Amino acid sequence: MPENHPEAMPASLLGVSYVMPVLNDASHVRAAVESILAQDYAGPVEVLIALGPSIDGTNELVADLAARDDRVRVLENEVGSTPAGLNIGIRAAQYPVVVRVDSHSMLPTDYARIAVDELERTGADNVGGIMDARGETAFEQAVALAYTTKVGLGGSAFHVGGSAGPADTVYLGVFRRDALLRVGLFDETIKRGQDWELNRRLRETGGVVWFTPRLGVTYRPRSSLDRLARQMFSTGLWRGELARRFPSANGIRYFVPPLMVLGVAIGLLVGIAGLVQAALGAAPWLLLGFVVPVVYLLFVVAATLVYASRRGARTAAWFLVVLPCIHVSWGVGFVPGYLSLTSNIARHTGR
Repeated sequence: MPENHPEAMPASLLGVSYVMPVLNDASHVRAAVESILAQDYAGPVEVLIALGPSIDGTNELVADLAARDDRVRVLENEVGSTPAGLNIGIRAAQYPVVVRVDSHSMLPTDYARIAVDELERTGADNVGGIMDARGETAFEQAVALAYTTKVGLGGSAFHVGGSAGPADTVYLGVFRRDALLRVGLFDETIKRGQDWELNRRLRETGGVVWFTPRLGVTYRPRSSLDRLARQMFSTGLWRGELARRFPSANGIRYFVPPLMVLGVAIGLLVGIAGLVQAALGAAPWLLLGFVVPVVYLLFVVAATLVYASRRGARTAAWFLVVLPCIHVSWGVGFVPGYLSLTSNIARHTGR
């Protein structure tokens, strides 16, 4: 009789390893794991939680989850970073399909079934879909709206949707484990944006990264302005690093937020100089500098009217704050990242 290799089994029987890095996230991880265990996928599965050094009760929570279901295993992630946790999980995985899961995400029950079907049908190395951001409070709803509009995070298909087909990157991802091993796993020197960089290597080695709107993952946005600002600063910081490392692989849209921040900052300084001119009795022509921040302010107001006005007064009011918070934090972070200061900032801030 021929050997019964997992790779040769029908798609419905392919083993699936869910890999989830977790660090200080006691408020979300239980729901994320429960969404995995509720999958309607027929094949064998395991849930690998790469646990970083947490201090908020996450350790006890994931230990309880593992004790309740023998499909759940907890792996120690001493470094604590997302790429390190992903690599620990991938190395420990016993099945040929690896599903990346974020502790802020909730998978629909048909997620793995559809993803494995797409992997088999397309022959892709990685399949992913839409980050379906959904908030509960008015603030979170404003953040979710910003994530899913072109004026917020730039309009990538995995944020706003689109047609199925090859893509530069996708949200999270369902991978062939052998493809991950082929390209050397995630780059642990990249703390954010590591999925984009890995997908770049998959494509460079002949693999296909496939986007499909059939897949959607519910994502819970940050719950406060401070947390959102820190998240966006870190994201911009590492995007600047990636733009510096791989200049030919980055589109112009990544440079729009930092250019906006620089333009608004210079415009404000020039406008203030115009106020000084007026106080000294000179022709205050430098007041024209205020045109740039005013134009940006009008853009934010117009975007709020277009996208948020029907979501309720509180959500719309928060959108007026959330949108510039995303743009400014991301753009400010991008500049030191592009100037090769990422390592120093990450070391001092933990980002």
